[in-house]
Amino acid sequence: MATVPTTPKSRGASSQPATRPRRRDDTRLALLFILPATIGLVVFYFWPLVRGIGLSFTSWDLLTSAEFVGLDNYRRMIDDPVFWNAVRVTLLYVVINIGVQTVVALVIAVLMQRLSNSTVLRSVVLAPYLVSNVVAALVFLWILDYQLGIGNQALEWLGTDRIPFLTDETWVIPTIALINVWRHMGYTALLLFAGLQTIPHTMYEAARVDGASELRMFFRITLPLLRPILGLVLIISVIGSFQVFDTVSVTTNGGPVDSSRVLQLYIYDNAFGQFDFGYASALSVALLLILIAVTFLQYRATRAGQTDLN
Repeated sequence: MATVPTTPKSRGASSQPATRPRRRDDTRLALLFILPATIGLVVFYFWPLVRGIGLSFTSWDLLTSAEFVGLDNYRRMIDDPVFWNAVRVTLLYVVINIGVQTVVALVIAVLMQRLSNSTVLRSVVLAPYLVSNVVAALVFLWILDYQLGIGNQALEWLGTDRIPFLTDETWVIPTIALINVWRHMGYTALLLFAGLQTIPHTMYEAARVDGASELRMFFRITLPLLRPILGLVLIISVIGSFQVFDTVSVTTNGGPVDSSRVLQLYIYDNAFGQFDFGYASALSVALLLILIAVTFLQYRATRAGQTDLN
């Protein structure tokens, strides 16, 4: 049988490796997509931050040009008893709000994971978060009114005395904190629920085989493995709690006798009530430094950047 001779051209073509298609560089497309968010971040966050820090060293009433006063605003802040009262009130609010909210949200998240994965149930849990803070504050202002509120009427039906929830110095901050717990606990619970989904079910199955109870599994498996997500949720919640404003403004406006005058409301009063934007900026810088310190301590204490999942 005759053989077909191999030409040099065909030998050369077969010896060359197949060329791989060039990988498309999407860097420019990615930069184009993040450009609007970057512009918004610079315009609405970075520039106001730099501008506010600059104004904290000035005296400015919005009607005249800003006058540089150095550290006078910070010296005034250190000697201001209303500022320190606002810090104390804000810390009390944060402790009550975060403590109750975290415990309740964690219980709800665990119950959703262990008992039901219903989407309808998750929607019901999230429903209070869809209500604006102003609307929630107005509703609870009516419910908890000392004279006409249905909440105090229910207490009378139960045979107890009426409680001045929003008009008594002792009750006002816990009441405001619990109002915001009601609104935010569903959102926090869903964040924790998402973190629970990352825990392998095989660990629970192995613990059941060893005879571990639900309570023991919660403290030995759920909490340690949920720690990074729980730390992140705590950081987000604490930052939001330090900036509470609308609920206080609608329900008490800082009263009675400054017992609910949180730091954010005090900043607003100085800026838009007294037009003392220099001092208000100094107060804002103080709040920023407090948030940075609290966030750093939380991050270190919860070890949010580490995980026990291997």
